[in-house]
Amino acid sequence: MKNYRYNKIFYLLFIISSIACSNNKVIEEIKISTHNNNELKIQIDVLSKNESQVYIEYWCDSLNEKYVSLTSEKGLSHKLVLCNIIPQANYSFKVISIIDGKKIESKKYTFKSRALPVWLQDQFKYTCTDLNTVPAQFKEGLMLMNKREAPGVLYLVDYKARLRWYHMIDGIGFKVARFTQDTSIISILGKNDEPTSYGSQILEINFLGDTLLYLKKWQGDLRQTIHHEVLKRNKNEIVTLFVDEKVLDLRKIGGGKNDTVSSDGILILDRNGKQLWKWSVFDVADPLKDTGLLRNKKDWTHANSLNYDKDSNFLISFYNNGQIWKVDAHSGQVLWKFGKGGDVKMPLECNFSQSHAVHINKNGSMMFFDNGVSKKQSEVYAMQLNQKEKSSTIDIHFKLPTEVYNERMGSAYLVNDTAILSCCSKKHITVLSNAKGKLIWTLNTGIPPYRVEFLTPLQFAPFLKPLLD
Repeated sequence: MKNYRYNKIFYLLFIISSIACSNNKVIEEIKISTHNNNELKIQIDVLSKNESQVYIEYWCDSLNEKYVSLTSEKGLSHKLVLCNIIPQANYSFKVISIIDGKKIESKKYTFKSRALPVWLQDQFKYTCTDLNTVPAQFKEGLMLMNKREAPGVLYLVDYKARLRWYHMIDGIGFKVARFTQDTSIISILGKNDEPTSYGSQILEINFLGDTLLYLKKWQGDLRQTIHHEVLKRNKNEIVTLFVDEKVLDLRKIGGGKNDTVSSDGILILDRNGKQLWKWSVFDVADPLKDTGLLRNKKDWTHANSLNYDKDSNFLISFYNNGQIWKVDAHSGQVLWKFGKGGDVKMPLECNFSQSHAVHINKNGSMMFFDNGVSKKQSEVYAMQLNQKEKSSTIDIHFKLPTEVYNERMGSAYLVNDTAILSCCSKKHITVLSNAKGKLIWTLNTGIPPYRVEFLTPLQFAPFLKPLLD
């Protein structure tokens, strides 16, 4: 399995520090370097004199906070990676060796982290008139976003626009990225000549940058172009959207005898690429009944997000038909359609047109970002659904300011019960607002992220901790 890393050729490699420990009864040698040439990951290589387990206690000299690395397996050679790193800061650390259950602490060692490479500096800038109005939950969390063009980059950014973690790959971009329940990030990879959110590879990494899963098109049963979404069903099953095509006779509506209509499907694979389940829009809908088919035949429905309902069935959102569907994850039956022309009753105020990032929020509501193309104003919705009666009520609804109108892509996630993080991709802007849409905080990004996912400290522990200075 290939382990992706971006080889930096524009500046000098990190100078390895080697510390001889001949006078130490436990440690033979310590080496300090960057991990995979990443300035925010420091690698400590420890050579022990006796078989032991090892971990590192470390701290930034200017902060009153101690961090702890993972613990190595028992052996003589140990590789520890430190992630809580601030650029251009002085650090101290101690090596803790565990021998026969006894902890032996080394003397204190030091290193200084280097500056971020120029192209990573000034990527993010925030605006906030009063940081006291920003909820504590938001200050403690991080935002996950991705760069879709090569070289691809995953970023974790905090409320002061500080880059806390990143991962780079060369020659390909992160088209879509999702945090998983296994404390990993899974993504769709695609080259620059592939469409915006479309790709041909699936990569899962952990916070140390280790490759956990890597699938390529034509490996196993992965034969399709994948797009817009990838997530895990469990530790062994991967779910993604794919492009499905059907040849139809469209002469009656002005098309060709053997015309191709492109739509969407859901594909479940195991970690080796074996197909476990497949579903297609063509299984449940007839394109010939759509009066606008000729106009949209190259991308008939345009599915743009996929997630789970509370009962583990699928929620899938479509840009072109203005609907969200619930699909049975076993039979493939469409259980209901929410949106214009759907079969779930909606309040008059719920008048959305293009939904993105559909998900069930922590309050149990179905939440999504509405591009609002027909109104030229984007909105955020969280809807409580009575699925038995096929009715709905509004839990949250607000309009974003017209100056951040976002006609494509986007997302909206709860930070707490009164604060929502919304990504306006085309504007390169992410905003924190209250439940009425009043802006509290704004982040300008050097990239147009497909969406911005909010992570809590529990999700990125033990690899990272918030900087609450």
